[in-house]
Amino acid sequence: MKEAELIEKSKAGDAEAFSQLIHNYESKIFSLAHHVCAGMPSDAEDVYQETFLSAFKNIKGFKNRSNLGTWLYRIAANLCWLRFRKKKREPIVSSLDRRKPEEEGGQWEFKDWVPNPEEISRKKELQEAVAKALSGLSTDYRLVLTLRDIEGLSAEETAKILKLSIPAVKSRLHRGRMFLRERFEAEFKEKTR
Repeated sequence: MKEAELIEKSKAGDAEAFSQLIHNYESKIFSLAHHVCAGMPSDAEDVYQETFLSAFKNIKGFKNRSNLGTWLYRIAANLCWLRFRKKKREPIVSSLDRRKPEEEGGQWEFKDWVPNPEEISRKKELQEAVAKALSGLSTDYRLVLTLRDIEGLSAEETAKILKLSIPAVKSRLHRGRMFLRERFEAEFKEKTR
């Protein structure tokens, strides 16, 4: 069944058609949420689920002015923005997993929930370095980099999703890439010392 037919059936309340429709976009939205919400895996999962829940609730209002993927990306991007703004306003709470400096020789100690570096393959290290570098970017740059470089969308599609001009997308993409390059160069220099 073609996407246009699935959209019309979904608008009529056909849950099976909507399920088939979103199946084509699940991995893309999952990827976007995890890259943009870097460092906040539970938020990424929530954004992923909320995107499709919101799409299901609002599919009747989808006007076909853009393709469905663009509409879904826009929903996910907005949800990421909302979470980012909410996190910014929340007070920082100290971790209960760490010991006080007075204990254990004055060193802060955190529980290690991640496998030690010897157990991680080079691919995993690279993924973590990219995620860390991405999390250092502002949400503006992270969204553009994720949509352009990770999801492979065009500048035009990215501009439409983020409601920006094409030059603004290109500028943010360039600045974001430069920031990542500087981050990786600094890390590489540190490792080779």
